[in-house]
Amino acid sequence: MGDKLGQIKVTVIKGRRLVIRDFKTSDPYVVLKLGNQTAKTKVINSCLNPVWNEEFCFSISEPAEVLKLEVFDKDHFKADDKMGNAHLSLQPLVAAARLRTILGMASEGTTLRKVIPDKDNCLAIDSSISWVNGEVVQDVWLRLCEVESGDIELKIKLSDLSCVVPAST
Repeated sequence: MGDKLGQIKVTVIKGRRLVIRDFKTSDPYVVLKLGNQTAKTKVINSCLNPVWNEEFCFSISEPAEVLKLEVFDKDHFKADDKMGNAHLSLQPLVAAARLRTILGMASEGTTLRKVIPDKDNCLAIDSSISWVNGEVVQDVWLRLCEVESGDIELKIKLSDLSCVVPAST
């Protein structure tokens, strides 16, 4: 791992059109990974359009890593079923934060950068990186890979605020 840049807050907001892994529905949860840090949302029972609204904090280092997520269906009597995965490069977020620092200006709500879907991410739609309440913020919809359907909405904030960091695995 390189030089520590700071902290990011990742809010897992919701999922939509997730795949069925049980008889008629699924019990989804999300596992986030950044380097050797891992975090897991709560399980939402019997729901294909779950709302989590859970926030997790991670240390971020240079070079900026890739945020990975996997969605699983919780099962009680066998291994949890995979419901898809996605990834997002954090480099555009870090670059936008540096640009804002170098320029030394940005009014509330200023769009610092636009990120389009490509091979370095699993974006479902274009994503803007903005300056909001003193933080660099990116709202994203990630399309799940290796499944028939499903998207996950995240809000990622790069800030200097201290917060609890997930345990290393």
